[in-house]
Amino acid sequence: MTVNPHDFLNLESTLTEEQKMVANMVRQFVDQTYRPYLRTAYEQGTFPTEIIPKLGELGLLGAQLKGYGCSGLDSLSYGLIMKELERGDSGLRSFASVQGALVMYPIHAFGSEDQKQKWLPLLREGKAVGCFGLTEPDFGSNPSGMRTTAKKDGSHWVLNGSKTWITNASVADVAVVWAKMDQGIRGFIVEKGTAGFEQKAIHGKLSLRASVTGSLFFHDCRIPAANMLPETVGLKNALMCLNQARYGIAFGALGAAEDSLQEALEYSKNRIMFDKPLASFQLIQRKLAIMSTQITTGNLLARRLAELKSAGTLEPAQISMAKQNNVLLALEAARTARDILGANGISDEYRCMRHACNLESVYTYEGTNDIHLLIVGQQLTGLQAFS
Repeated sequence: MTVNPHDFLNLESTLTEEQKMVANMVRQFVDQTYRPYLRTAYEQGTFPTEIIPKLGELGLLGAQLKGYGCSGLDSLSYGLIMKELERGDSGLRSFASVQGALVMYPIHAFGSEDQKQKWLPLLREGKAVGCFGLTEPDFGSNPSGMRTTAKKDGSHWVLNGSKTWITNASVADVAVVWAKMDQGIRGFIVEKGTAGFEQKAIHGKLSLRASVTGSLFFHDCRIPAANMLPETVGLKNALMCLNQARYGIAFGALGAAEDSLQEALEYSKNRIMFDKPLASFQLIQRKLAIMSTQITTGNLLARRLAELKSAGTLEPAQISMAKQNNVLLALEAARTARDILGANGISDEYRCMRHACNLESVYTYEGTNDIHLLIVGQQLTGLQAFS
């Protein structure tokens, strides 16, 4: 029996036909529709908005949600979508993840029926773009310290404050924003063009270049009282959204890792060094073996997350373990691939350096590696170390 170097334990054989079809569909989309835009988008620091309607047509936006025209896919299928998107680029997975897990999910879970009817179909079809406003300039890993406020004024809420490092910020048609009020932290829907609402792009990024990142500013921004998400009752609701997104990252990072391994394998088998293939040297084989082992371990961890999520028993600390582990192994895989490719590895003709740069951001956002380790540590010891 021949072992597939890209799927060492033949995990694909455990997928249903529908799950295989979903993964293959997304991979085909990435290869045929997305990749032709990627090199230019990464160089110019833009996101190819031309592909957004196609993401909607394929049912990839909010694919894990049910109703309102959403695909309603099972947890593993959703994870496979994230992995195949990030096999293309972390920026592509970030777009779909923010749209589905951080914008559509809170509207679906905490919104009124009117809010759901208005926004979910538009977001699902890619006719509207959303962003998630939680992180602030002075409060990243400590969202409870947020300074953005919401005060009631007649039939409106008045928002003041700012959010930063927000994916899709400058292009979003709608923002799900978290603000502090007398009764605690609540979620609000803020529409593009609202007086007092400013959206700015962040330029000069050396990572996630094929992704839009920016800041949101609120200066006496008046929104209708009906724009508050009625079922939000505190910061825990915002963290529930983050857990949805972190679950997708645990799968997504593996796509970048697998793509890096594939590139390193192909290159090392074809590159002749000292009259024989680079892959024939012991040091290279050791690196490839470690990459494959770590990726296989990460896939097993992600698969278990999917089982727990489907059973409704998935805990936040389990997501934290998978997020930090899989992003770290993906970053190491991309760096190792760059090393195997030598000087060629820094060229945009190859993929590993782009993955490595992107994963530096994924390593930090939606909970830094250290924060997720501390969440796991708290679960192990019963003692909180970060406050």
